[in-house]
Amino acid sequence: MDFDLTPDQRQQLFNQLLPRLEQFYGQTRDLRVSPELDPEKIREWVAGFDFSRPLPPLEAVDTVVDNLLKYQVHVPHPMYYGLYNPRTNFPSILAELIAGYFNPQLAAWSHSPYAAEVERYLLREYGARFGYARESVDGTFTSGGAEANLTGILCALNHTFPDYANQGYRAFHREPVIYCSDQAHHSVVKAARVVGLGLQAVVTIPTNDRLELSVDSLRDHFLADRTAGNRPFLVIATAGTTGTAAIDKLSAIAELCRQNDCWFHVDAAFGGAAVLNDDYRHWLKGIERADSIATDIHKWLSVPMGTGMLLTRHPDILDKTFNTQAAYMPREGKSLSIVDPYTHTIQWSRRFLGLRMYLSLLVFGWAGYAKTIRHHVEMGDYLRERLTAHGWTLTNDTPLPVVCFSRPGVTDAGAFAREVCSRVVASGEAWISVYPIRGVDCLRAGITNYATTRADIDKLLALLERVRSAVTN
Repeated sequence: MDFDLTPDQRQQLFNQLLPRLEQFYGQTRDLRVSPELDPEKIREWVAGFDFSRPLPPLEAVDTVVDNLLKYQVHVPHPMYYGLYNPRTNFPSILAELIAGYFNPQLAAWSHSPYAAEVERYLLREYGARFGYARESVDGTFTSGGAEANLTGILCALNHTFPDYANQGYRAFHREPVIYCSDQAHHSVVKAARVVGLGLQAVVTIPTNDRLELSVDSLRDHFLADRTAGNRPFLVIATAGTTGTAAIDKLSAIAELCRQNDCWFHVDAAFGGAAVLNDDYRHWLKGIERADSIATDIHKWLSVPMGTGMLLTRHPDILDKTFNTQAAYMPREGKSLSIVDPYTHTIQWSRRFLGLRMYLSLLVFGWAGYAKTIRHHVEMGDYLRERLTAHGWTLTNDTPLPVVCFSRPGVTDAGAFAREVCSRVVASGEAWISVYPIRGVDCLRAGITNYATTRADIDKLLALLERVRSAVTN
């Protein structure tokens, strides 16, 4: 067969595939949430295809779908209470299909001007939701929060050390210092290694009893490092930490950064979506003073994985950080006073990430997102109510829909949490996790699925009670 498929073959594949995908999407709750893990069996099955004898197209597609159904944690399931992996909304799924067909190249503006302008418009409008002035917002879509945080660090370096882009570490006349809390995402330390600063450049600030970055400790570190001759150049605050969804005191940190001539970056990968509901916007008060913001559309806004954003209120910094000219790049747009996307990002060739959010907004609007976020928050509050009513103790304090909890009176709280979690996941009925709070593992349940209902939470509580009884008796 030729490398392409015939029209009849393509139609047959659609006729077979689409009903199976729709069945999965419409009946996800009928499946096990988590698979039975058997590494050797899975590896043997995958390696059984050596590509020397291609399969018939229909069989090939069925093979992939069958195994994804069997060997995957189904994060779209309403009983998945895990990490920030939401159920994708249907318009964003269609956006993936459209982007796959048209395959727009978002390096040069002239190659896909519509896609480039859609993303530019989205960045400006979302930046305005955070409190940035529309006329000064710049940004880029990223593969996720890790790339967005790396981009924020590079922006801070180029802002603070004007010749960094040319001289690299030789532009440092004093030792550069980054501050973040002990609850910050580990992409921060990875980024410090990638840019050549090293792990020792990252100073971890302790957190208070709410697991928020201690502003007093940050103030003390500023003074100590300046006295020692170092150059604090970046503070990374978090709006919705990965483990407990804590929100740092953004206004107070912003003021300290202003006083110390320090770039202020907010990792709002999860919690940033709260700005889309006016009732919750105050949770992120002070984020409008951030020099840059990382936010993940795929964490709370129900689009496919690999959709992040870096936003900044400094319209020249991304160009200063990334602009590299190449003779082979298309030149049709040079006379039109446009910006080629590759000059504002780490990436060069890039798919149309913004379409996932854009098509969702075209269908549901900002109001639809505001309503969905309210639903998540209300489900989080309901989970807290049900847990406390059943004798569990809440161990984190956040308005976001992430609930950490433990059981009073058990001999070893950490071992109890790990055993309960293991049994819940093994049951296939739900997925939760454990997270250490002040050195003790606690149970953790996050809600980012718009399909999760009170009935699902009641089912989770019934499962927890059943497992608790089995573990303690």
